[in-house]
Amino acid sequence: MINRRQFIAQAGGATAALGIRHSMAQAFLRPNASGPRTQLTAATLAKFVDPLPILETMQPIGYRPDPGQSKIQIPYYKVTMREFEAKLHRDLKPTRLWGYDSTSPGPIFETRSGEGLLVEWANALPSKHFLPIDHTIPGADIQKPDVRAVVHLHGGKTPAASDGYPENWFVPGKSSLFHYPNHQDATMLWYHDHTMGINRLNVFAGLLGIFFVRDEQEGLLRLPRGKYEVPLVVYDRAFDTEGQLYYPVSDNPKSPWVPEVSGDAMVINGKIFPYLEVEPRKYRFRILNGANGKAISLTFNTGAAWFPRFFQIGTDQGLLSSPVPVARVRLAPAERADAIFDFSSHAGSNVFLRDDNLNVMQFRVAAKGSLDDSSLPQVLRPIQRLSESQAVKTRSLTLVEIDESGRAVKMLLNNTGWAKPVTEDPKLDSIEIWNLINLTTDDHPIHLHMVRFQILDRRAFDSVAYRTTGEIKYVGPATSPAPEEAGWKDTVRADHGMVTRIIIPFEGFAGRYVWHCHNLEHEDNEMMRPFDVVSR
Repeated sequence: MINRRQFIAQAGGATAALGIRHSMAQAFLRPNASGPRTQLTAATLAKFVDPLPILETMQPIGYRPDPGQSKIQIPYYKVTMREFEAKLHRDLKPTRLWGYDSTSPGPIFETRSGEGLLVEWANALPSKHFLPIDHTIPGADIQKPDVRAVVHLHGGKTPAASDGYPENWFVPGKSSLFHYPNHQDATMLWYHDHTMGINRLNVFAGLLGIFFVRDEQEGLLRLPRGKYEVPLVVYDRAFDTEGQLYYPVSDNPKSPWVPEVSGDAMVINGKIFPYLEVEPRKYRFRILNGANGKAISLTFNTGAAWFPRFFQIGTDQGLLSSPVPVARVRLAPAERADAIFDFSSHAGSNVFLRDDNLNVMQFRVAAKGSLDDSSLPQVLRPIQRLSESQAVKTRSLTLVEIDESGRAVKMLLNNTGWAKPVTEDPKLDSIEIWNLINLTTDDHPIHLHMVRFQILDRRAFDSVAYRTTGEIKYVGPATSPAPEEAGWKDTVRADHGMVTRIIIPFEGFAGRYVWHCHNLEHEDNEMMRPFDVVSR
């Protein structure tokens, strides 16, 4: 098999989008295991003919004792993973998908800070995967069952036993009970599959959904709510002419993994090119980039030569300290944004959500609407910036890629494979600084489980000198995070040729967790490592 750099050269260059820089030339890749079929060109589909799906809210089926306080009863949910078919566009045949309770994205969880809940995740999927498994990837060897699943609540401050550790998967016919205490600020989290070696396939098949935590402080702000608060789960997919998911593979049938996957169809809440009827008033949009590897850059397009400014009010782990006026929202995979757009000056017209140069969604603004009693406060939530002096340890951790002759390219964190002994062991309730030293040609969205953190800065360095001497030689000034990144995060874009520094309070629970790149193709091929939060 050719190495990754040769692959990229033959595949034809780089994308203009932020984040993952290299695109996959579909002509160079074989179709998925279902056999050769012609790939659909999404641009040929009629735009804005399907309404945006409004995601359903999950309801508990009962109450059970809280694992931490047995005298307290907390909501109990049962969510079943199933295969199903859904029409993703008016002109496509129904697409085979996997989803939670037969929906993709799955139903919304609504809870409040400090109010725990229990979820029994049940696996009722088929015994055979319909996407191509690479059995040469660690954790996906041929002896393991084709279909396995485990669920991770991304951004949740969760006990280790309920975090969705990648090796704690369960097969069809089995289930697992998870406890989510929800002791964290109001925010939008999301849940998705996290199975070792096939995570990228399970998520591509449809196993993802969102999870809201609310609190009193957020409620007092009088932000747009109810039907005026709209979740947007955005991701790219590719399809064949039969309307089925098209997952590319390499030219080596024994090692079908490819380093990046990019689709030309943008799916929002389970529809391609949807529309939403809105009133001429403020709306709150809760945006998730749920793509495997594609970064998105979203603007509101009114047809003018310039894009109107709107306000970003939150990021991964909740509200910012104050609204930030922006012309676009840039999100690497797994990042979230909380944004306010005011349609009041666009009554009777159409506004479009645009990703780079493509309009991906239409807003049909009514001529008149109801009274807008929402507000956009100038102060949202106090955020105390952490000081470097609070850190008890600084770790320097590399992001690398290894070209192995005859095998798939391997992505590594700190030049260490998944199965090696744990090297990161922060103490519970301590604060550390992690220097993410990116020696690759990609930008990597790095996610740490269980914790939230703040970005200190990014700084260009001489990667050739580092490889030679092991010393960091900076070649430019440190750049502070943009205002829209200045809140609490759980996923950070570690840019190529840069050292990205984050400061992390390890609050919550002791136990074994993982940190990884959230380009799912990278994560599945060893760009993931366990870490232990140890009791003092």
